[in-house]
Amino acid sequence: MSDNRSGGSAPTVLRIVLGKRLRTLRERAGVSFEDAARVIEVTPLTVRRIEKAEVGLRIPYVKELLHTYGVPATEIDDFLALAREANQPGWWYKYRDVLPEWFKAYVSLESEASVIRLYEPHYVPGLLQTHDYTTALMHVGFPNESKEEISRRVSLRLKRQDLLAKPDAPTVWAILDETVLRRPVGGTEVMRAQVDQLIESLAMPKVRIQVMPVSVGAHPGAFGPFHHFRFGFSELPDVVYAENLTGAVYVDRPEEVVAYLEVLDRMAVQAEPVARTRDILAELRKEL
Repeated sequence: MSDNRSGGSAPTVLRIVLGKRLRTLRERAGVSFEDAARVIEVTPLTVRRIEKAEVGLRIPYVKELLHTYGVPATEIDDFLALAREANQPGWWYKYRDVLPEWFKAYVSLESEASVIRLYEPHYVPGLLQTHDYTTALMHVGFPNESKEEISRRVSLRLKRQDLLAKPDAPTVWAILDETVLRRPVGGTEVMRAQVDQLIESLAMPKVRIQVMPVSVGAHPGAFGPFHHFRFGFSELPDVVYAENLTGAVYVDRPEEVVAYLEVLDRMAVQAEPVARTRDILAELRKEL
């Protein structure tokens, strides 16, 4: 994944990982781009693009490269099985009509992350939204779309929540501004149901929510929402996602990612403790 990326194609996380593994194997074998390119009869640029996950993993190419790099036959079979899996479209492919190109990478990252830390100053995170809350937001964000298009966008967002029910679900640690809970979205009944769902989500062993009180005043994350992803693959660095009106930025330069993590850590100290979240939500529910 390239640094500070907005737009462009969105390779799956697995394809990125396998591309980096191919690069490592090539370098360990002492094979140059030019030599690897001659083996599979392509240009050196194509080999570079394979390693950067900018193109699909053509199985005959991958097999020849692995042989060239001295990989044992049993490991080659395993690698090719992963390559075939990486070439398959993600579950979100069927929503491609309502999925912006710049958001495809986000869904792939979210699907493969082991830890997701995020700060939201405006709305409940998509992974924790109710159907009606999501629908209300979509009507505001896409006022000129048909009911069918809105319904597709809502279905996509709710489908992402299946992630939380997986046996290997990621740890989700969300810091929400108090304004998120007090901003009326869709009316009182919708907000009641949304707060109820947040309370229920606290029972999930891997979901952690903190509330940043308005009384704290200025804090280091006030510049806007952002999400941090960590993965179980050593080949993949941490990635930070920040969205804007017409696109998004994906940051993976270590020194920049660390800056975001430091902000999250400082906010976690300033926000109400996780142990207080249920009481805070219950009190707000009474007000509604």
